[in-house]
Amino acid sequence: MASNEDEPRAEAQVTGKPLPAGYRQGVVTAISVILGFALYFLRFWSLEAEGDWTWASVCAAVPTILSIACLAVALWRSLQVADDDEPVYRRTLKWFLSGILLALAGVIASAIAL
Repeated sequence: MASNEDEPRAEAQVTGKPLPAGYRQGVVTAISVILGFALYFLRFWSLEAEGDWTWASVCAAVPTILSIACLAVALWRSLQVADDDEPVYRRTLKWFLSGILLALAGVIASAIAL
């Protein structure tokens, strides 16, 4: 059984179907942009916004923190050599989509919390 660190490599050995040129670079850029947004939003929400923490503000911060974690995993996976194979790339995109949806949930929850 492969460890978590070997997971992308193990997935790549299944098919070995490479991605078209440019796909990895695009997804790395997209992940970095969304990750930067989530980090900046959390910084504003937790450090710069006025007022006390409430349950509503915690409910806005938690999905944003989870989003940052998902996006960090997606970025790490996208930088692995094994991510050049389609099955591994698809799984990385699922991590990325999860990060985007959680970031969106955090922004929506923050708008409701105001």
